[in-house]
Amino acid sequence: MRTKLYIFLCCAVGWNSYGQDAHLSIYDAAPLYLNPAMTGVFEGDWRIHGQYRTQWKSVNFKPYQTGLISFDLAKKKWGFGVQVSNFRAGQGNFNAAQASVSVAYTTPIDRKKNHNISFGIQGGATQKSLEYQLLTYNNQYSTANGGTFDMGIPSGESFQGQSLIIPNVNAGFLYFFARQQARLNPFIGASAFNLTTPQETFNDADNRLPMRFYGHFGTRINITELFYITPKFLVMNQKDFWEQTYAADAGYYLKEADMYLTSGLLFRTVGFPKSVANETTKISEDAMLITVGAKMEDITLRVGYDINVSSLSTASSGRGGFEISLTYVRQKRKPTDEKICPRL
Repeated sequence: MRTKLYIFLCCAVGWNSYGQDAHLSIYDAAPLYLNPAMTGVFEGDWRIHGQYRTQWKSVNFKPYQTGLISFDLAKKKWGFGVQVSNFRAGQGNFNAAQASVSVAYTTPIDRKKNHNISFGIQGGATQKSLEYQLLTYNNQYSTANGGTFDMGIPSGESFQGQSLIIPNVNAGFLYFFARQQARLNPFIGASAFNLTTPQETFNDADNRLPMRFYGHFGTRINITELFYITPKFLVMNQKDFWEQTYAADAGYYLKEADMYLTSGLLFRTVGFPKSVANETTKISEDAMLITVGAKMEDITLRVGYDINVSSLSTASSGRGGFEISLTYVRQKRKPTDEKICPRL
């Protein structure tokens, strides 16, 4: 009964929320979204994960929303997974619904099976849609009645359709040190998305979706048997856009309750190179995220809130986005001679 209830909750998180543009601040809570090589890399038989994010409600008529749900399982050195996500943004109801499957192979590279590497590949499709009839354009602006947009004036834009489907091919690599008794458990990974740079346009323009790259690394530091911290770093690049995230998580084990209490702090910067920004520098602060959570047996819950620290904070009053993630890992047996998860 408990398992069925948890699956229902994850489905509710993933689907009653529509979605947003593809951005998650609690990025490592959704392993298949971060790196296909993390498919099946956990302690247990199978895992189900749900995540929801809402952003810019304070400054936008319609907030950006993200909903995601994934399922993966481990079979010896292999991992198999499926992920479905939905992103919705803005007045024109721009929507991106994505489904993908992934396969990963994980193997130790030393006799004691402490050092492990994993390779993963992911493939699927994204359906994007736009209700362009809801949008207004510069040439539709009228000075009548103090200034307004007259949607009766032709926009001059040429749309070939409201929906398109594009393929997705992604790949990733992961290294992790898994000895549970170690003081340090480092990990490092890299992933690449949109490897085929598919054509993406609602008109007849030649527009291709650029490849997106992630690099992430960190280490779990076991201060005592009850307390740990995990400093970590993420960098993302897509064509001319860069994003860097500096974060640290902490966990404390409560013996009486048999659970971990967790918290985290994240700081994100975004920017463009000088050649694109045409300024001296264009790397700027974006957001600071505070998270709290708990891990009890096979259930992990994390809740976070983005505090906007960019130049938009004057209008947003610092209000950014709310995010929640929920993960359930089914463990029928304790792994023995098989891989064990990176202590992320």
